[in-house]
Amino acid sequence: MITPTTSLDWVLLTTKAQDTAGAEGWLRRLCGPGAAVAVLQNGVGQEERVAPLVPEGTGILPTVVYLSAERLAPGRIRHHAASELHVPEGSLADRFAALLSGSGLQLHRVPDFTTAVWRKLFTNLAANPLTALLQQRMGVFADPGMARLSRELLCEAAAVARAEGADLGEEDIARTLELYAAAPPDGGSSMLYDRLAGRPLEHEFITGAVVRAGERHGIATPLNGMLLTLLRAVDRDLRAGRA
Repeated sequence: MITPTTSLDWVLLTTKAQDTAGAEGWLRRLCGPGAAVAVLQNGVGQEERVAPLVPEGTGILPTVVYLSAERLAPGRIRHHAASELHVPEGSLADRFAALLSGSGLQLHRVPDFTTAVWRKLFTNLAANPLTALLQQRMGVFADPGMARLSRELLCEAAAVARAEGADLGEEDIARTLELYAAAPPDGGSSMLYDRLAGRPLEHEFITGAVVRAGERHGIATPLNGMLLTLLRAVDRDLRAGRA
């Protein structure tokens, strides 16, 4: 049993990004001297999001997750593809690698985490909004028109990512489109699963992250901005119990 005085070496924060603040009570109770929090969330800025919610001196390890899984029922999970975690290299990464040794998860320590986190955002950027809005699974990307739309969304984001310091370009766009094409057609996205379950969406931390960064740098993102407006409308209905 976890009590308010329990202190752990590691805490794995796996809430959706929009629910981070709600975990503050747990984080403050569980993080004692020497504790570290691995933030396994979509989007960018994981460390900045969590830092105000933990005791001073707590280590924070932002973690990019490549793992496609679907919750079918309580206690029943369907694993579609991948089991990788990417973290910034350093002493916390070494500690985390020791913790996960033998778990079956592949941990990659990367020197350029800004590029890594934006590269992961790419994998979510077209797939999540489009599957959620259409309520269709990954097979929808076999449509040439959907592939073209995905490319245009990613081209907008690539310009923003470079302005944010990420080393992304045409090769990353092509790799992401290949990933969509190779995905199991009956697979989905976390945003689709949330919509189907009537849960709030993570749009502000995926599409919204691109739109807001574009605004900061004076880079137009009209397609991503359109998707963000549509996702906000769907999310309002979900929160009101109308969707």
